[in-house]
Amino acid sequence: MSFNSSDDDSQQRFALGFLFALIALVVSTVVGVVVYKRGIAHAPAKPALVKTVEVTTIGAGGNVIAEDAASVVVMDNGLVKFFFASGKAEVAPGANTALVEVIKGVVEGGKRAQISGYHDSTGDLAKNQELAKLRAIAVADALKSLGVAEDRIDLKKPEQSQASGSNAEARRVEVILLP
Repeated sequence: MSFNSSDDDSQQRFALGFLFALIALVVSTVVGVVVYKRGIAHAPAKPALVKTVEVTTIGAGGNVIAEDAASVVVMDNGLVKFFFASGKAEVAPGANTALVEVIKGVVEGGKRAQISGYHDSTGDLAKNQELAKLRAIAVADALKSLGVAEDRIDLKKPEQSQASGSNAEARRVEVILLP
């Protein structure tokens, strides 16, 4: 009988050791995940100022804009400005990087993204207004492709759709966060 009792004790010790090892593995995994996520959440945000064009014009507010090229500028106040080439509605390279803070505000902060499209004073007014709308939709599509829900995006026709300043400054879409 002592032979069976010894086997039972060995099996119990093995089972308890295995159970403790499994519990330790689960606890360390959970702690590791929490520490990793907190590290990401509290990591300092890198500035997302993106300029992808040659400098030719300085617009109102000190924005550097090329006359006929697409670009993206992230302002200090969180405003993101997309500039478009004349007659085009293609979003500039670097859009995804520029939209990081907007996405964070919408997804994590529960805010809404408001998108407004402007146009320059050259050409047919009706065509320019339609082009400003298509540009705003292109920026909205970029946000949606990055995981922002459609119901968190507001397309707003600006009070003055024809912006002042240079034509390059006027051909823009602005994205701001709303509570």
